[in-house]
Amino acid sequence: MGLLGLLVAGGYAAWRVLYRPNVVAFEEGDAYLYIRTGSGYGAVRDSLRRQGMLREPGAFDWVARWRGYPAHVRPGRYRLGPGLGNLALVQLLESGRQDTVQFELAPFHYLENLPRQVSRQIEADSFKLSLLLNNNAGLRARYNLDTCTVRTLFIPGPYRLLWNTSAAAFLDTVAARHRRFWSVPRRAQADSLGLTPVQVGVLASIVQRETAQLTDKPLIAAVYLNRLRLGQPLQADPTLLWPLHGLGTRKRVLNVDKKVDSPYNTYRHKGLPPGPITTPRASSLDAVLRPAHNDNLFFCARPDGSGFSDFAATYTQHKRNARRYQHHLDSLGVKR
Repeated sequence: MGLLGLLVAGGYAAWRVLYRPNVVAFEEGDAYLYIRTGSGYGAVRDSLRRQGMLREPGAFDWVARWRGYPAHVRPGRYRLGPGLGNLALVQLLESGRQDTVQFELAPFHYLENLPRQVSRQIEADSFKLSLLLNNNAGLRARYNLDTCTVRTLFIPGPYRLLWNTSAAAFLDTVAARHRRFWSVPRRAQADSLGLTPVQVGVLASIVQRETAQLTDKPLIAAVYLNRLRLGQPLQADPTLLWPLHGLGTRKRVLNVDKKVDSPYNTYRHKGLPPGPITTPRASSLDAVLRPAHNDNLFFCARPDGSGFSDFAATYTQHKRNARRYQHHLDSLGVKR
């Protein structure tokens, strides 16, 4: 083979090792490589092999070592398009240019439910997150909240996060969303009601547990605000169920439930409970900030199963509404 042939052969070999597409094209779409914090090159190489992401794992290994990548592994979630050659893949992993994750924060009723929800979507350690959420001194210092009120920090909905976000960084991201929500106009609305943002969150959590109907939320918020203004107890059934871990499981509150010894028993204690009973959505918070204007003091679920409520300004009218609903539950055989 002549010199030209050697040059051509050498150039082709270099192109093949460095630039020829090596990432496998999967029918379901691009592959994602997850590199956990603290992982070394061996874990990256083994993950690529185990998941069958590369056509020629040996060629990638050669380029990675030639580039010195084993000493510069960076954690994250990396999207591996099928057009990537070895050099481009190594450069991607070296750079740390990872894809973000659309993290969906669902409402949660109890603090212990959150770490599991988070660790299923991002790398954040559930045990470390649990420690942070139960550290009163740390919560007060960083967010001016405590273990009772920290759930008001969370506004459910989509978040964009790096997959390798730590537990502490996750809480800071949530706090940043919270600050953006509580704009100057919203704080002024809370002030006009004589409520702090935390108190708005507590009341909004009750409103959210009472209804999923957006049009009913401002009406229910008005009932509770009217009761607070008149110094009446809230008498909110969901607050009775919260300490009993009955949210989402019981459909009927009995008189015995109203005797539960708890600061969340709003039949026995006037004013707001010490913390929220769930994480309220933005729509529930805004319903409290912009309530309906009326004199209603009572509401009761409609017996048609629509999820809407009937409202009343007098107890006499409310008793008629409540009697219809109770007959409906009896007809369905609902005891709890």
